[in-house]
Amino acid sequence: MIKQKAWDLTALLNAADPQAVLAERNLWLVRLLEWLRHAPREETASGTPLPVVRLKHLLNVLERHPEHAYNFSAVIAGVWNDVDAVALFAEVGFAPRVALWHEAFGRVRRRLLPQTTDTRDLAALFELLFGDEADEDWIAAIDDELLGRLSLLFAAAPDDGWRVEMRAALTVLVSSVHSAGLASPMRVRMDEPMLQDKPFHQLPAAWEAVERELLNPRADTAALASAMQYLHALLERCRAAAQTVPEHLEVHGVSVDLMFSVEQLSARLERIEALLACLLSHEPQRELLRLVAGLVRVVHERRSLRTLFARHYSLLARKVAERSAETGEHYITRDRAEYADMFKRAAGGGAVLAGTTLLKFGIALLGFTAFWGGFWAGVNYALSFVLIHLLHWTVATKQPAMTAPAMADKLLYIDRDDGLQGFVDEVAHLVRSQVAGILGNLVLVAPLVLAAQLLCRLAFGAPPVGEKQALYVLHSLSLAGPSLLFAAFTGMLLFASSLIAGWVENWFVFYRLDSAIAWNPRIVATFGQPRAQAWSRWWRANISGLTANVSLGLMLGLVPALLGFVGLGLDVRHVTLSTGQLAAAVGALGLGVMATWAFWSCVICIAGIGVLNVTVSFFCAFKVAMRSRGVKLADRKRVYAAIRTRLRREPLSFLLPPA
Repeated sequence: MIKQKAWDLTALLNAADPQAVLAERNLWLVRLLEWLRHAPREETASGTPLPVVRLKHLLNVLERHPEHAYNFSAVIAGVWNDVDAVALFAEVGFAPRVALWHEAFGRVRRRLLPQTTDTRDLAALFELLFGDEADEDWIAAIDDELLGRLSLLFAAAPDDGWRVEMRAALTVLVSSVHSAGLASPMRVRMDEPMLQDKPFHQLPAAWEAVERELLNPRADTAALASAMQYLHALLERCRAAAQTVPEHLEVHGVSVDLMFSVEQLSARLERIEALLACLLSHEPQRELLRLVAGLVRVVHERRSLRTLFARHYSLLARKVAERSAETGEHYITRDRAEYADMFKRAAGGGAVLAGTTLLKFGIALLGFTAFWGGFWAGVNYALSFVLIHLLHWTVATKQPAMTAPAMADKLLYIDRDDGLQGFVDEVAHLVRSQVAGILGNLVLVAPLVLAAQLLCRLAFGAPPVGEKQALYVLHSLSLAGPSLLFAAFTGMLLFASSLIAGWVENWFVFYRLDSAIAWNPRIVATFGQPRAQAWSRWWRANISGLTANVSLGLMLGLVPALLGFVGLGLDVRHVTLSTGQLAAAVGALGLGVMATWAFWSCVICIAGIGVLNVTVSFFCAFKVAMRSRGVKLADRKRVYAAIRTRLRREPLSFLLPPA
C-alpha cells in the first residue's frame, strides 16, 4: 500500500492529467483512493464510513467545477482504454496454475515484493487501488443515491466498454471450467451419474449461444431467456459434479492439490454467475458494485497464507487423524482379556527392546561420527520397532499418538449425559491400557538386560556395558539433568511419527497402490495372482505400522545428531530404553549401586520420562484431531468434573480392568 502524503483534494484534482503516461495516471488513482480512506475524524457523519463521506464531498466538488470533472473522467476513461480489464474479471482471486504450493509461493512473493503502477494489467492495479481490507465494507455501504451520482466519474468512458471486457472474461472463465472439469484427475473422481449429460462438454457451446443473443441487436427476449436458463442449468450441474470430488477423496484418500482444484473450479463458477448478473441486469450499477466489493474480498483472501493452508490441509489432517484413530482402537483395552493380552504383547516388546539397548551401547563403542552414530542408532531402533510390529507385540509409548484421534471422536457427543459418561469410560480405558503397556515393556526389559550383563561377566569376565558407560548413564538420567526436557522432545517425535504414518497411508490409498500390487501385470506374472492378492492385503494392513516404526526409529537416532550440527543439544529419552540402560548400569557397577541416591534419582527421572513421553504425544495428537474435526471443547468444566467424580468413586478403574 502506498503511504498517504500531504495530498489535499485541490492538489489531487489539479494533478489529474489525461495526457500523462499510464504509470502516472495509475499512480494518481492510487493516491485518490488513499485520500478517500484517510478522512479526518471531523469529516465523518454518524454511522457513515469515512471513505463514503469523502466520496460525497468529491462529487459535490466535481459537480461545482466542470473543468475538474472533465479531467477526472478523462483520466479514468484513458486508464480504462489503456489497461487489460479481462484479467480483472477472469483472473483476480484465481491461481495461474492449479497447484497449491505454486499458489503459496506466489502469495509469499506478493507479500514481500513491492508492486508498481507501471502496468497495463488492471488486475495488478486493482490490488494497489484497494489495498485495505476495509475497502469491501465502505464499497458495500454506498447507497442508491450516491451510486447514481457516481456516473459523473465515468462520463468520458464508453457506455458498453465494460460489457465487452466482461464478455471476453466470461469466455476465459468458461474455457477454464471446461478444461478443469475434463482433466483426468478431476473427472475420474466425480460421480458418474453427474457426468451422464456431459455438462462440462456442453458449457462452451451454451455460453456461445448466450453471447450471440447478447450481441444480436434484434435479439428475441424469449430466446435469450431460454439460452440463459440452459446455461444456468449446466453451471449448476458442473457445480454439483465438482462437489462430489471431496466425497470421493473422503473414501479413497485425500489430495490437497485436488481439493485446491475443486475450490478454484467452484469459485470460477460463482464468478461466471456474478458476471452474467451484471450483463443481464437492466440497472447494472448495483451488480457492478457488488462485484467490485467481492473482488476486493478475494484479493485480500488470496494474500493470506494461513487461510490457504488452514482450508486445504484441514481435510488431509482429518483423514490422517481418522486413519490413526482406526489404528488407535487396537491399543485401547476394555476388559480383562484385552488387558491381559496388552500386557503380554507389551512384555514381548520389552524383550526385543532389551536387545536394542545392548546394541545401542555396542554402536556407541564403535566410535562413529555424530551423524553416522545417529544413523546406525536409528537403524537399530527402526529394525527393533519393525520386528515388534511384525510379531504383533507393542511399544507402549507409541500408543498415545494413535489413541488420541479415537478419543477425539468421543468428544463429538459430550453434550449428552450418556456421551459424557462414554468419554469418561474411554479415558479410564486409555489410562488403564497405557499402564498395562508401560508395565509390560518394563517387566522384561530390565531383567533381560541385567541378566545379559551378569551372564557375560560370568562367561567372559566382563559385561558388554562397562563401568565408564554405566557412570555416564547414571549422570545422563539424573533427575537434576535435562532428561525431562528431552523426554518431552521425544514425545513430540512420537507424535510426528504418527502424522507421518497417517500421511503415508493416505498416499498409499490415494494412489491405489494396494490395487496396483494385486493387479499389476508384471507383479502378477512374477508372484502369481494368489500371492499378489495376499501381498496387496498385507501391505494395506501394515503400511501405517511399518511407516510409524521406521520413521520413529530413524528420528530417535538422527534428529539429535542433525540438531547438534546447528548447536541445539537436544537428545532423546524413551522410558523403556532408559530403563534398559539403567539396568545395564546396575549390571556393570554391581547391585550395591541400588542403595545410592544416584540410582533412585534415575528411577524417579525414568518415571517422569514415561509420563512426559505419553502426555506430550497424546496432547499433540489430541489437539490435531480436535481441530481437524472442528471440535471445540466448550464444556471443559463438565468433562473435568466427570473425570474427577470417576476418580473419587472408582479410582481403580484407571488401573485395573472391570471384572
